[in-house]
Amino acid sequence: MKSRILAYAGSVVIAAPLVLVGSGVANAAPEDNPPVSLVDNVTAPIYDYAGAIRETVWVTAPDLDGDGDEEQVAADIIRPRELDGTARVPIIMDASPYYLSSGRGNEAERKQYDADGNLVKFPLYYDNYFVPRGYAFVAVDMAGTARSTGCTDEGGRSDIESVKAVVEWLDGKGTAHDASGAVVEADWSNGKTGMIGKSYDGTLANGVAATGVENLETIVPISAISSWYDYNRWQGAVKSINYPSSLSRSVASNRTIATDCSARLDWMNANDGDETGAYTDFWAERDYRAGSYYDVSKVTASVFIMHGLQDTNVKTMNASKWWEDLGEQGVLRKMWLTRLGHVDPFDSERALWVETLHRWFDHELMDIDNGIDREPAVSVETAPNRWEHSPTWPIASARTQSLNLHSDGTMMLGRKDRSTASYINSTSLSEANAIRIGDNANRLQFLTGTTKHDLRISGTPTVDLDVTHTAPVGQVSVMLVDYGVMDRISASGDGAQTLDTETCWGPATATDDACYKEVGKRIASTELQVLARGWARLDGAGNHDVTVELAANDVVVPAGHQLGLVISGSRNGVLPVDTAATTYTVSLGDSKLNLPVSGPMAGFGPGHLTAKDTEKLSPGTLPDLDATVWPGR
Repeated sequence: MKSRILAYAGSVVIAAPLVLVGSGVANAAPEDNPPVSLVDNVTAPIYDYAGAIRETVWVTAPDLDGDGDEEQVAADIIRPRELDGTARVPIIMDASPYYLSSGRGNEAERKQYDADGNLVKFPLYYDNYFVPRGYAFVAVDMAGTARSTGCTDEGGRSDIESVKAVVEWLDGKGTAHDASGAVVEADWSNGKTGMIGKSYDGTLANGVAATGVENLETIVPISAISSWYDYNRWQGAVKSINYPSSLSRSVASNRTIATDCSARLDWMNANDGDETGAYTDFWAERDYRAGSYYDVSKVTASVFIMHGLQDTNVKTMNASKWWEDLGEQGVLRKMWLTRLGHVDPFDSERALWVETLHRWFDHELMDIDNGIDREPAVSVETAPNRWEHSPTWPIASARTQSLNLHSDGTMMLGRKDRSTASYINSTSLSEANAIRIGDNANRLQFLTGTTKHDLRISGTPTVDLDVTHTAPVGQVSVMLVDYGVMDRISASGDGAQTLDTETCWGPATATDDACYKEVGKRIASTELQVLARGWARLDGAGNHDVTVELAANDVVVPAGHQLGLVISGSRNGVLPVDTAATTYTVSLGDSKLNLPVSGPMAGFGPGHLTAKDTEKLSPGTLPDLDATVWPGR
């Protein structure tokens, strides 16, 4: 056997012996995968990128904007020329509303065309890296964006059905035409499609999978939405007014087809339910887990989820609930959870991510038995650059422990306190002031005392509250905080910073390279960190028994730290519905923090910072908790 020298991430390495897989004969059967070469049991780059076939088709979809005309959905395609007419190939697809608006990736790349309308630059690296390995790459303009007709729909039927139509055309169903109007068939495709994308792009992958469309083999949703209600709302609390129409208008910028979508946008404003925050038919249409059109029970594709545990844009419940629901349906799953925010793992964990994604697509689209399905399904960054691997998530050793709230500002296992505690609502209360240790009339704070052992929180914390208020409509904000000095990923810039160095991931042309700036993690020593947030709307004056679901997390809290629970009426990320100085009273006996934790909860010390201790602190500072002498220790 021959060995092959491969360019990989800008360096030259000697590859393992090359193995040919596939028939390699002309007129291969449609179900056959293309001939590929394996190096270290992954597909090697044996097809010419510069000479690959590049073409654009417009796939016909149903009338999705109500104007009486069928939609024409633009799909830009690149595929190996050597296999044209001899073998059919699988597809990696990134469907997006961003190709001509805000761009894709950390460097905001946009599609570029020559004077004749031919695509000369695909954003991102998927084309450069995977086409030489025997894949086609298809970049789809969602309806209402870029070069497609129709109107945008913030995750509704227009968005999903327009992309689904392309998946079906690639599987030999439906029709498409080129710029001249000639009918085009996808006779080069074997019908196997894998969808990938970050944010809105990954959301489209989730939605299309939830249609149950045939031959969508796998999806890789990165920082993606599984329910648009859970993106725009949190238990009735509203993110911002008329957000669906605002986002839909934004992603439709710079499109090449002038379309009046004002009626659709007005309809969205009239039906988004900002006034109540309720889950209505509008949101059921945009729910891929258990909605009116789409449902997790229809998913047949395997799913490789990636999400940042500090993502405050697409919050983690979009990944955690999707993961749980997929598991209940027996779907083949894999998941990465990083400590960053809304960041693509190509930027944060580049080499390992490309290697893992490569093996995943080879397994799911090329039927190569490389063992990735037999490895631990879940990888979690529980602290900066500290990774844990497990077959399940939350981890099997995590058990929900309930900490009862006490009027002296403690929370502990066991004994309940039957008294009450009150705070005064203030919309001017900042998060920084809310979580500072010490007395504050505008919030309640409960502390565990210091931990004697490391604890791993894995899953979704909840807080049971028995709360009374006098406002016509009330609200609560809840935060779980880790107090203790340590190196953490910063919340600034989603924890990522772009560097000056580059690495390259595939061959290039004069107009389309595969080189991208590296991205580092913003790691710094901090005194505390908010681990999870949650909100709830409380309709009507009087008593409310409510369970506030916090954002899912998986994080190690080191020994010597303490956990804090902060309860307020401040907005901290959602619109305030009670703007008065209303008094909220919490009945402590029926209120508690429910924490999914692995480790000895009894390891909490009996002490906590009291008001007397905080008098010693300079105004506006936080304690060095590692150096604090805890009362009662």
